[in-house]
Amino acid sequence: MKKSLLALVSAGLLFGTVTANATPEQDRQSLVKYYTNKYPDIKLDQYVYGALAFDADAMAQYESIMDFPPFGTAVDQGQKMWNTPFKNGKTYSSCFANGGKNVAGNYPYFDDKAGKVVTFEMAINDCRTANGEEAYKLADAATMGTLTSYARTLSDGMLMNVKVNGAAAQAAYDTGKKHFYSRRGQLGFSCASCHVENAGNRLRSEVLSPAIGQATHWPVFRGAETLVTLQNRYVGCNKQVRAVPFAVGSEEYNDLEYFHSYISNGLPMKASVFRK
Repeated sequence: MKKSLLALVSAGLLFGTVTANATPEQDRQSLVKYYTNKYPDIKLDQYVYGALAFDADAMAQYESIMDFPPFGTAVDQGQKMWNTPFKNGKTYSSCFANGGKNVAGNYPYFDDKAGKVVTFEMAINDCRTANGEEAYKLADAATMGTLTSYARTLSDGMLMNVKVNGAAAQAAYDTGKKHFYSRRGQLGFSCASCHVENAGNRLRSEVLSPAIGQATHWPVFRGAETLVTLQNRYVGCNKQVRAVPFAVGSEEYNDLEYFHSYISNGLPMKASVFRK
């Protein structure tokens, strides 16, 4: 893993953003330094708005739409799902600390006993099965997506707080980091190609968003109507570079989400927002 990371982050070294032997916190701080040096007029907490941070007109449009979000009905449906008791009378809130408030920012975490990364969506499914219900399909926007469009808002304002403790957790983080910097698909793009190297630049009609802050605001409603989760967006990105995507909930995407979320540590969460 170490040798492959050394090779894969060579592009990152050119931009002063990452080193192979860096700790997770050193990775995060290097990326923060890279963006703030490149865009000194943009405050760090503005990066939670993604590409909107680079476009004042688009930000004004976003703020207008968020005054009366047209996707409120979907979030209301998610709230109804969250509060509807299981057949045994318990609810989702019984499975999470503080009734599910201010917890989503702790995900993903590495479960030492299970030996794998656990996402918030996986924890919701664990809650369902522990209470005698069938698990939802992780990629299904109508069930898991709608439920999390409300459940994640319970952590709005919480600062992202992902932890990497121990050798096994570090290995999963490194695997996610390797994925982030690996070029793939017929177009040969990595996540970093667009969201580090070219963040703030236009690709056709779209401004590319920065990697830090990206994990704080999912799910989003693209075009104000289409609910998209973070890992469904990974699928979309892979298809755009003509790579075969992994499955939502796969170990590959879970490890990527682990790295991707860690680098947003300290930034405030706000779920269920408008995006183009």
